[in-house]
Amino acid sequence: MLTKPKISIQSAFEQQSTKAQKEYHTRLLASLHYIRYRLHQGLPTRGHDESQESSNKGNFLELLEWLAKHNEEVDKVVLKNAPKNLQVTSPSIQKDIIHTCAKETTKHIIRELGEDYFAILVDESADVTHNEQMSLCLRYVDKKGDIVERFLGVVHVVDTTALSLKKAIYSLLAEYSLSPSKIRGQGYDGASNMKGESNGLKTLILKETTSAYYVHCFAHQLQLTLVAVSKKSIDCGWLFEILTNLLNVIGVSCKRKEMLREAQAQKVSQAFDDGKLESGKGLNQELSLGRPGDTRWGSHYKLIVNVISLYPVICRVLDKIGDVSSSSDDRLKADVVGYSLESFDFIFMIHLMKIIFGVANDLNKTLQRKDQDIVNAMALVTLTKQRLQQVRDNGWEPLLSSVIEAPNMEDVYVPTGRKKHGKLHTTNLHHFRIEVFVEIIDLQLQELKNRFDEVSMELLVNMASLSPVDDFKSFDKEKVIALAKLYPSEFSSVELVRLGDQLDNYIYDMKKDDIFQGLKDLKELSKEMVRSNKDKVFDHVYLLIKLVLILPVATTSVERAFSAMTFVKNKLRNSMGDQLLNHCLVTYIEKDVFSKVSDEVIVTHYQNISNRRQHL
Repeated sequence: MLTKPKISIQSAFEQQSTKAQKEYHTRLLASLHYIRYRLHQGLPTRGHDESQESSNKGNFLELLEWLAKHNEEVDKVVLKNAPKNLQVTSPSIQKDIIHTCAKETTKHIIRELGEDYFAILVDESADVTHNEQMSLCLRYVDKKGDIVERFLGVVHVVDTTALSLKKAIYSLLAEYSLSPSKIRGQGYDGASNMKGESNGLKTLILKETTSAYYVHCFAHQLQLTLVAVSKKSIDCGWLFEILTNLLNVIGVSCKRKEMLREAQAQKVSQAFDDGKLESGKGLNQELSLGRPGDTRWGSHYKLIVNVISLYPVICRVLDKIGDVSSSSDDRLKADVVGYSLESFDFIFMIHLMKIIFGVANDLNKTLQRKDQDIVNAMALVTLTKQRLQQVRDNGWEPLLSSVIEAPNMEDVYVPTGRKKHGKLHTTNLHHFRIEVFVEIIDLQLQELKNRFDEVSMELLVNMASLSPVDDFKSFDKEKVIALAKLYPSEFSSVELVRLGDQLDNYIYDMKKDDIFQGLKDLKELSKEMVRSNKDKVFDHVYLLIKLVLILPVATTSVERAFSAMTFVKNKLRNSMGDQLLNHCLVTYIEKDVFSKVSDEVIVTHYQNISNRRQHL
């Protein structure tokens, strides 16, 4: 036995090993912290030239160098002070860390879901390299009783047939041990490969899981309603044709856009001088004429509002374009658009559509909330119909009084720069009130009825019986039981009897308990039941409430995922592979979940996915 064991060879090796482990751990954490930052912001890591002589080595190495300069402990163990074969900076190491971050983020989501039921939200879109990508989100009720929508992943699909999409969905679910038998809702857009009655994705999944009810995205249906009106009404179509021509004339060059900005600034400056405007944070923001899109919900309403606000400025700019333009074609286009804008037809139509789109805009914004429940969405659709009917019955006089220089309503109507369709000898009153005002609102009401025909389904009608609004005024025991019968896997004949008995106690308890008074929707009811442990007392009722909340209202979470994809995989990063794209999207979109995953969990996972040179 050695008389001085502390200086033995074995002890020296152990000390060296402990020191190397600590240095490696510090080095690994430094790389991980940067990659966390990069994933959180959706930034690239690699540089075009990562050599020592490069003045820009890319985000990863540049930030690591900056961190080393400002942290002496890190500087001792990274980059040039690290072993050449253990610097933890290579592209493959970066990808492994990103892979680990994404997997642990998704694990956190799967643990939150547990063995509970969920709905799927699916859409497909092409990325910057024109690869077709399918995005999948999950919607479920968490342990606190709140509605949650989480991004699960994006998958490259060769084609977008229903069979291919179903295979991709099931493959992604299987990767995370999620059973398709737990699907209790489907949310897609209205494409035939999605909602087709015979071979659509909806039907294929329903054949295997009969309670996976499909709901066409409410926000998408509302946008289709607005677009349908512009296509069916000649006058409405003419308005949007003029707006398109206006955008083409003013937005054709940066010079003309600058003319609009200058004219707008002059108007605001003059208004300040005249004392008509007040200065302050958020006031008098510069307005622009963005081109609307059928899939950018709310963009048509924004354009209409901005055109009305900038109307005098736009007319002045069109006159200036006609005066200074060297091209006779440009002058002609500016004159034609300017002539149309000054007509009563245009002024009347744009104010009418502002009212109609304004009524629908509140519903539009509300439907895009992640936590919106379907019962509340149905009530909002009904409210929108009622508001439109109210405008039809009582809105003519207020609209006419808001439009200046109205023509004599008893005169014969003469169209502005276009052919008159229908009766040739009609008065202005008949044309604007009957052929335009009433007809367009009727078209809107009819389209809302047609697009939201699912609201009349037995499933959705019975759901309203669970609503806590007005102190459970809509509660109907028979309808609740009828709703439960639509979920035979959860409610057998025996369970239905228990549900019936439980409902009597449930409604009595809800009405007498003060904490359940004044609730606005099912989401608030669900959260209060969990908070007061009533979800365990009335477990059958709470299960039914969860099944209703799971049904998706809108697919905005999937749309936001594609917006994130265009940011993460852009023209400068177009060589990104599908797996890396998916991992970056998971951590970027679900950054709130990613931030909850500890460094040590990620480090442990990273160490175990491959045989590392250094062990911790």
